[in-house]
Amino acid sequence: MARVSTYLNFMGNTEEALLFYRSVFGTEFLGPISRMGDMPGDPSAPELSDDEKRMVMHAELPILAGHVLMATDMLESQGHTLRTGNNMTINLELEDRAETERLFSKLSDGGTDRFELQDMPWGHTGEPVPTGSACGGCSTASSHSHRRRERKVRAFLAGR
Repeated sequence: MARVSTYLNFMGNTEEALLFYRSVFGTEFLGPISRMGDMPGDPSAPELSDDEKRMVMHAELPILAGHVLMATDMLESQGHTLRTGNNMTINLELEDRAETERLFSKLSDGGTDRFELQDMPWGHTGEPVPTGSACGGCSTASSHSHRRRERKVRAFLAGR
């Protein structure tokens, strides 16, 4: 089943923010919080510090009417900066690769610095893609894999 969710990016305080949202909405995380240290390192990137390895790679928290907040920490040591346009995205989580590719193509048409879809180490397919002028700056199309669903494809469209 397709769904829409919101993906939030933070500079090192994702867990604190999600614990606050959990207390407000009275809900529980969908699965465990994935940590940066849980993922294989990128040999071309600087090594993560022990503090960074404990930061949030990915977490999901349902809030209202089936809507899910997803979130991650951005890492300054990896060149990440938080700004309007990359602090929040709207995910369109789709059922199949063909529909993901169709929307990915249409939403990124006219965008700059386009990247192609590719398999990610966490089992999704996707890549950041700045949107074209018709889409504005903060939309995201994605299909997302969950343990309770079959494997799906993920495409990110980040703000310009």
